[in-house]
Amino acid sequence: MPFPSNFPTYPSKQQFLAYLESYTSHFGLQPVFNNSVVSAEFDYRRELWKVKTLGSKQMETEYVSKWLIVATGENAEEVMPQIEGTEDFGGTIIHTCSYKSGKMFRERSVLVVGCGNSGMDVCLDLCNFNARPSLVVRDSVHVLPLEMMGVSTFGLSMWLLKWLPTSFVDQFLLLVSNFMLGDTSQLGLDRPKLGPIELKNMTGKTPVLDVGTLAKIRSGDIKVFPGIKRLRHHAVEFVDGRIENFDSIILATGYKSNVPSWLKETNMFSDKDGLPLKPFPYEWKGENGLYAVGFSKRGLPGASIDARRIAEDIELRWKLR
Repeated sequence: MPFPSNFPTYPSKQQFLAYLESYTSHFGLQPVFNNSVVSAEFDYRRELWKVKTLGSKQMETEYVSKWLIVATGENAEEVMPQIEGTEDFGGTIIHTCSYKSGKMFRERSVLVVGCGNSGMDVCLDLCNFNARPSLVVRDSVHVLPLEMMGVSTFGLSMWLLKWLPTSFVDQFLLLVSNFMLGDTSQLGLDRPKLGPIELKNMTGKTPVLDVGTLAKIRSGDIKVFPGIKRLRHHAVEFVDGRIENFDSIILATGYKSNVPSWLKETNMFSDKDGLPLKPFPYEWKGENGLYAVGFSKRGLPGASIDARRIAEDIELRWKLR
């Protein structure tokens, strides 16, 4: 079910929600909200999966099914880094999962930790509300234009990959990015040695699409700092020796899988990182009717490939039964 033809390349939150609501209505789906999965385990005697959930009123429900698709993805639970001196800071420290708007940070000095898409977007939003944001850039990062030649950079990349090898597409993306954005290393944003698509395929690290943040860095509205050494009282000491005062810290430090906390199965998912043990393109199928979608580290295209394979496999098994 494609997006409506009148949707822009990057739909708003309201448009995306409207799409989801029309999707559930069209296919007769019945989502169950405000419930958390407590456990899921396979009953070998009955050859069925038993999934226990807990509702907002602590009401427990058990679902029984022949097949179980784990679709909680790579970003189910926030990553909270251990930073020395956190207890001494005294100001507000939140993760981006709790961030709603820059309105509550107006006129404040805010340090955003993490230079991925979330960190960049939060910095820009803070600027729009007259906050004074700074950005911690500890690792190298690829920053790409939101659009190239009038089309989305993401869409163009996917189209080129149908005809050209990854290395060539990476070279093209970097050439156009350098022409449109300039040398980002001069802003404290060094590019990785691997190209953006190759890096995404190997590590799952998504390139940043610039929505206007680079211009704010160039103008000095957003300052860039290296890694954090430790926190002090309303201040941060960085690894290069600089010490700056801040009122608040926002952790754009990413997310992780939480599958090991509830799935009572050890053959398909790693206890260490909650990701499938088998690499792409074999990570989508486990044993006893267990499947996984959205864990390939290949973004939406990878999730789409998983979903199609799972649907086809279940259809085949359903017909055989």
